[in-house]
Amino acid sequence: ALEGLSVAGLARTRVAKSVHDAGWSILTRLIKDKAAEHGRVVHTIGRWEPTSQVCACCGVRDGAKPLDVREWVCPSCGVVLDRDYNAAVNVMLAAGLVERVNACGGSVRRVLACADPVKQEPAEQTLPDGEAA
Repeated sequence: ALEGLSVAGLARTRVAKSVHDAGWSILTRLIKDKAAEHGRVVHTIGRWEPTSQVCACCGVRDGAKPLDVREWVCPSCGVVLDRDYNAAVNVMLAAGLVERVNACGGSVRRVLACADPVKQEPAEQTLPDGEAA
């Protein structure tokens, strides 16, 4: 799954050099070509999905952060994740590549194996609508 970015829009920001160096358009084209060659489908999510603002473990939205903040620290469940890893899991969730219903029809939020850094035990997973997973 890929995030649909506006390369032209990013080129007008302070990360312009990084965007052009990365060659995002070429990379996405190559990924889609290779996927088609191997019978795979590449999902693209909308550019306005808050992938770097939502906790991949509990779904709490914490708001925008400056680019120099490289760790995601959830104010709700306390999990500490790399910012890019957290966003990558959220991209998969937004693309629908993660199961949300189990075999019995119950809702699940299948994401990371999250741990409470204080207890060092698995943290209770909570769905965005308040149900325990």
